[in-house]
Amino acid sequence: MKIHVAFTPAEAATAPLGIVVDVMRATSTIVQALASGYCRVLCCSEIDDALALRAALGDSAITGGERNAERIEGFDAGASPREFLDPQAETLILSTTNGTRAIVAAAASCSEVVLGALLNLDAVARFARERGEDAVILCAGFKDAFAIDDAYCAGGIVALLGAEPTDAAVAAGVIAERYPRAIDGINARTYGPPGLEDDIAWCSQRSMLEIVPRLSRMVGAAAEITA
Repeated sequence: MKIHVAFTPAEAATAPLGIVVDVMRATSTIVQALASGYCRVLCCSEIDDALALRAALGDSAITGGERNAERIEGFDAGASPREFLDPQAETLILSTTNGTRAIVAAAASCSEVVLGALLNLDAVARFARERGEDAVILCAGFKDAFAIDDAYCAGGIVALLGAEPTDAAVAAGVIAERYPRAIDGINARTYGPPGLEDDIAWCSQRSMLEIVPRLSRMVGAAAEITA
């Protein structure tokens, strides 16, 4: 089994298994939402797609999302995992600056797609290890650029897999080793607007959830994610 890390969307590679990582906050939020009881998450690249789905699904769905870490006007919720501890509907429709775009893109390039975060680090690594197929960890980054928090999480997955690493995977592992405490690995990144401290603390919890979200199908332009 070989493992590769794509640090930015432009580096995305094909593989039998793709593991999408957006620690702050899309994949963390999806892991939390499904663990809390949401039946599915519909990931949309564009705001208009999310609003159209909300109109079509009615009271069975809510919208959550952000642009540049700020809640989208007209949405029911933001993108904090702490907003989805208690299900408000069967379906969460999510659109974020980086993560949901990466998930939709991965659907077109990998045979199977799952989502990873620090919250489900052990579970997603175990899933990939049991699959035994070549895998690529797809970091969402920030606006198509490198983001150290995603690389840190990717390095944690690499370390747990014990697979044959590419040079990029080795580099991710070095980053993970540099920060023994997860919160320090996330805080190594330079964030935009203030006020994310509670989310940073939440998303830095390692392996507290056993959920491995996976792509089940495309619903129009949205990627449907289930547990």
